[in-house]
Amino acid sequence: MPAADPYVPGHGSRRYAVGCYRLDLDYKVTTNHLTARAVLEIEALEDLDHLALDLYGLSVSRVRVDGRQARYAHRERKLRITLPSKTKQGGRLKVEVQYAGKPRPMPSVFGPVGWEELTDGVLVAAQPCGAPSWFPCNDRPDDKARYRFAVTVAESYRVIANGRLEERHKRSGRTTWHFRQDEPMAPYLAVLHIGHYVSTSAGERVELVHPRGVTVGAGTAFERQADMVDTFAELFGPYPFGRYAAVITEDELEIPLEAQTLSTFGANHVEAGWENERLVAHELAHQWFGNSLTVASWKDIWLHEGFACYSEWLWSEASGGRSAAEWASEHHRRLAELPQDLVLGDPGRELMFDDRVYKRGALTLHALRGVLGEQFFPMLRDWTAANRWSSVTTEEFVAHVQRYTDADVAGLIDAWVYSTPLPSLS
Repeated sequence: MPAADPYVPGHGSRRYAVGCYRLDLDYKVTTNHLTARAVLEIEALEDLDHLALDLYGLSVSRVRVDGRQARYAHRERKLRITLPSKTKQGGRLKVEVQYAGKPRPMPSVFGPVGWEELTDGVLVAAQPCGAPSWFPCNDRPDDKARYRFAVTVAESYRVIANGRLEERHKRSGRTTWHFRQDEPMAPYLAVLHIGHYVSTSAGERVELVHPRGVTVGAGTAFERQADMVDTFAELFGPYPFGRYAAVITEDELEIPLEAQTLSTFGANHVEAGWENERLVAHELAHQWFGNSLTVASWKDIWLHEGFACYSEWLWSEASGGRSAAEWASEHHRRLAELPQDLVLGDPGRELMFDDRVYKRGALTLHALRGVLGEQFFPMLRDWTAANRWSSVTTEEFVAHVQRYTDADVAGLIDAWVYSTPLPSLS
């Protein structure tokens, strides 16, 4: 079957779209055993007699389509379902999958991604293709859907998932946590944390979730988390979701990672200092650039990472540190010393997380800021407003920027995004 996106071969389908996922998960931490039921509300984008979902490493016991038993085959990473009757383009289906097993990270060219056991708990780090490690899905970034989570664990554990906590109830020593994510979300951004956590408020809409023995707030990299939200809301437009949480695990993590409405950090990211503070800013910025506005295809990942990297420099500038221009000059000098073989607008899956994508993407925005002047931030605010909770492309961004200047935006983008030599920083 052709891949929906060549950067993640074997994932996703363009034959259908998912409108809503309802995930009912019962998990035992001590044995890493998951018993689950997923209900997907699906719209056919073409005539269908079967469909394929992405699901890895778990055993399917039953599939129903609109309440009727359906035949299926589950091999490797695909759950192929034969529909009880043909569905015309535009038709809607409700697909129910019951499955169980011991979830584990999904192997990929990016390394293992998805479900990850911690010392005493779980986190999901699914970018870009780890969602099938814990639920059946249409794993492509532009198929955004609503989510409902009901997660049952031993009552000593806390659950954190996307969106807002609606309720929780206890029964027989176990607690079920219900979360609702109404703003459309790509599958890779669905997240789950299970552990021994407490909360520290960091403002009206900001929560720091952490182990009891880990101090956050004053004197840490998260001290100004709420100020960052206010600063970015002023620069980029209103925060696109209801609340934001930074989740700090007891384990150390190599890198932090964003998910919709929250970000994940390791205990090693708490210590005060610019290196950690910039990561806190970077992951927050993804709520606008990556989560609300999500690339339609992974080749345009600079629209996530370049924007988030530039946000680090903007936070430095706004908080009394080095200016964005100073950071741009330094990183331009560093990039000039590296191989000039990366095409920012289509780096290939082996290089999509290369640091040059981050830094050159940020420099592209700084170059645009130089051209647009005072119109740069109004342009960004209009960009996030016009595309809120949707999918975006570089071509759409170029067309959007061009409305704010008579300068040759396409030429600038061609030099920075589609050519390999590093342009000068004028």
